Amino acid sequence: MAGNNKDGGRTDTMAESDSGAVMMDGKAIAEQIRHDLKLRVAAYKAQHPGFRPKLVALQVGQRSDSDVYIRQKAKACGEIGVEFEHVQLAEDVTQAALDARVDAINGDPAVHGLLVQQPLPGHLSTRHVVQAIRADKDVDGFQAENIGQLAKRDGAGYFQPCTPLGCIELLRRHGVAIGGARAVVVGRSDIVGAPVAAMLTRLDATVTLCHSRTRDLEALVREADILVVAIGQPELVRAEWVKRGAAVVDVGMNARADASRKAGFRWIGDVEAGAARRAGFMTPVPGGVGPMTVAMLLRNVVEGAERQHAAARVQVVPVALELRSPVPSDMAIGTAQAQALKPIAQLVRELGLAEREASAYGRYAAKIDPAAVLARKPMADASSAVASPRYVVVTGISPTPLGEGKSTVTVGLAQALYAHVGRAAFACVRQPSQGPTFGIKGGAAGGGYAQVAPMTAMNLHLTGDIHAIAAANNLVAAAVDARRFHEATQTDAQLLARLCPRGAIAPSMRRRLRRLNIDCDTAPADLSPADVARFVRLDIDPDRIVWRRVLDTNDRFLREITIGQAPTERGMARTAAFDIAVASEIMAVLALTTSLVDMRARLARMVVAFSRAKEPITCDDLGLTGALTVLMKDALSPTLLQTLEGSPVLVHAGPFANIAHGNSSVIADQVALALAGPVGLVVTEAGFGADIGFEKFVNIKCRASGLVPDAAVIVATVRALKMHGGGPDVVPGRPLPAAYAREDLPLLERGFANLRRHIENVRATGLPAIVAINVFASDSQAELDLVRDLARAAGAYDAIPTNLWAKGGAGAIELANAVIKCCDAPPPSPSSPEFLSPSFRFLYDAALPIKDKIEAIAKQVYRAASVSYSEEAERNIQQFTDNGWAALPICMAKTQYSFTADPTLKGAPEGFDLPIREVRASLGAGFIYPLCGAMQTLPGLPTRPCFYDIDIDTETGEIVGLF
Repeated sequence: MAGNNKDGGRTDTMAESDSGAVMMDGKAIAEQIRHDLKLRVAAYKAQHPGFRPKLVALQVGQRSDSDVYIRQKAKACGEIGVEFEHVQLAEDVTQAALDARVDAINGDPAVHGLLVQQPLPGHLSTRHVVQAIRADKDVDGFQAENIGQLAKRDGAGYFQPCTPLGCIELLRRHGVAIGGARAVVVGRSDIVGAPVAAMLTRLDATVTLCHSRTRDLEALVREADILVVAIGQPELVRAEWVKRGAAVVDVGMNARADASRKAGFRWIGDVEAGAARRAGFMTPVPGGVGPMTVAMLLRNVVEGAERQHAAARVQVVPVALELRSPVPSDMAIGTAQAQALKPIAQLVRELGLAEREASAYGRYAAKIDPAAVLARKPMADASSAVASPRYVVVTGISPTPLGEGKSTVTVGLAQALYAHVGRAAFACVRQPSQGPTFGIKGGAAGGGYAQVAPMTAMNLHLTGDIHAIAAANNLVAAAVDARRFHEATQTDAQLLARLCPRGAIAPSMRRRLRRLNIDCDTAPADLSPADVARFVRLDIDPDRIVWRRVLDTNDRFLREITIGQAPTERGMARTAAFDIAVASEIMAVLALTTSLVDMRARLARMVVAFSRAKEPITCDDLGLTGALTVLMKDALSPTLLQTLEGSPVLVHAGPFANIAHGNSSVIADQVALALAGPVGLVVTEAGFGADIGFEKFVNIKCRASGLVPDAAVIVATVRALKMHGGGPDVVPGRPLPAAYAREDLPLLERGFANLRRHIENVRATGLPAIVAINVFASDSQAELDLVRDLARAAGAYDAIPTNLWAKGGAGAIELANAVIKCCDAPPPSPSSPEFLSPSFRFLYDAALPIKDKIEAIAKQVYRAASVSYSEEAERNIQQFTDNGWAALPICMAKTQYSFTADPTLKGAPEGFDLPIREVRASLGAGFIYPLCGAMQTLPGLPTRPCFYDIDIDTETGEIVGLF
């Protein structure tokens, strides 16, 4: 009688025959499994180049038998394309140290399987160590969660134990019917007997689990259709006990003395070899179950790696918006209480982040460890044919007091992509400064139903990155003036004694000695008097201190101050100044750095002053590098928040675009691209208009990151374009002039000149420009159609009206589809009239002289006819050139409200002169920044600041009035 059972196995009745059993050759089957795994790994790697399965074997002490097993596993891994790492600890390692090592491997996302080689030394708890292994890395299958799942009929553990799995595989490969069979398992160990009994039960066998104390074991064995013996007693099961035609899996490996063998012994099983004459199927000893154990271990590793790789793809669950009309205030929408936000732990899980990659900061924010994420998820290779995430930058027209909603579009586009179009999407935005938050601008979390949430957290402190910048910046300022004071009041010998107490030279001081070409290994006492003077005296020129203090508050009275007026400062008063914290060079360093190592190097080379001999003095000369890096260490990690529709947002760095380079961090973009998956999109925001934020995004940020964007979105509004066309001034606190609420096509068309200029500037970089028209209720259809037609005629890829403020992501579905279509389209051929260039390019060669680069921006982007330089600017440029700093990109400090240096000139003026009054150098950030016209680097408070409306409900603890 024959048929098929549900396991796909053969159900032939086991004939009573003396012809001998079919030997279940585990060695041959294991070789076939390993061959199949090799092909499987290669195919997966071809589809996913970042896929690298890895097994770690942790061994305590040295045992010859363990060494053999580990070498076998290493060889097997190498054969199929699995990385193998052998971690060997000392015999006397403590339990705590072993636990720490296991925990570190658990948390390493590059590791997909961990096994602890047994036996362990007696002072260590094997049970404790096994349970410490994370279930999803327990490829041995011994951890409690994995074992426990075997007891459930529908259990879904991560792994099953390797030897039992090998036993089942042998039966399946030989077509042995399991469902409905009577199975007897002899031996109840946690490693083989108990789990194989559970596995057979789940496969619908009727199982009896026996052991050394089982009564009438012979009678039970005689009834077994399937017999698995793993009791460790040589030939415990007699041949005559075996039912004719039964399938016998002998797990035993026992050495019996045999003088005829070269080794002096031979291997025998737990079942008499003569049973092969009665059984239908039987495993040889050796060569049966043993090879299968390693094969199943390899399969577990590969399956675990595939599972982890699939889980690492972004699988964010969208959150449904509860839209209301009329739309409430931003404050009423963008809080955890108003909108059902996810706990940050849930979003972290949805992003596939491991414990070591994300640290919760309260209930709705987390810090992402960029080093951990980028180590396990290499950036997509631009030359690879494999799909890679798309990179989109959002910029805008020249801003007006009416507001264009660039942050709203950035956030809302990400919401539309994920929640409504089904493409994984990250938004990357800057952290708001508290200066504007309490001053005139308000927050920067988006608006309406397209916000970063919770908006109160984003706008107030967040995770303290800006405070860290202020602390680090002001430490530098204090160190500069303190060094001047001490050099003025001490002799060379006194300075040397205090700088090198007990003759100890700090590492930063050794670096200074090397820069001075003084033998850094020489003891301080052996330095010549001349070398001592060069070493201990920076000789700072008080009139050439370029480092300013900062604070994150708009305070016009600190724009120029006098410091050092106390009697204790001994007449060392000098004129100094404050900047807004986000204008600090340390903020620029944070935004452009790519790693902790890179940040440390950038902080070290920041120039803070010049000596009287006109030599630059750096933070490293002051011995500050290590302390600054410590203060900034946590700030290096982007902050994870969410949109109102539950998609991820990375908030990191916040340099102003008018006085700095105006973009969120390189690291945030890199992390987002690493996490977005092959078909995801990363939407990053560039500050203010395209003449400032986008120009700096291309020529500064993209140079630093090496990332190439796929498209640019330019945000515009009908109202703002009317202002650029000559519409009346808008005064805060007064009613909006009627010109902005009624249809006026001629006024709109005149103002379109501003948008046309920005489209041309974006296209000049080789990128397609997509216009997002942020719709207001007062906009007429004719006005929207006019902007769309004019934009397309000006060379825009498309121009799409959006209604994000009122509808969230649903209001930008058309924009999201246009962005996807644009990004996924193949680049146009060089002869195509569609774009000016099919390839991305910088505006200028960084190696050009400073003036040539300034004039390239002024004439090509702003359309100036000329550039004029003050005497101070001329001196600055000459000094920077003499110091070898000329080959740096340019970061123009210019009003955001106009292409010119005059904020009142709207539209698209041309033929003007651009005045440069001063040029500064940011060696750490890596750019030169000219100041155009009367640019303020510390804003002042208006007559009625935003703080009048900000308060807290003392009963609920909720913040009110922030928007």
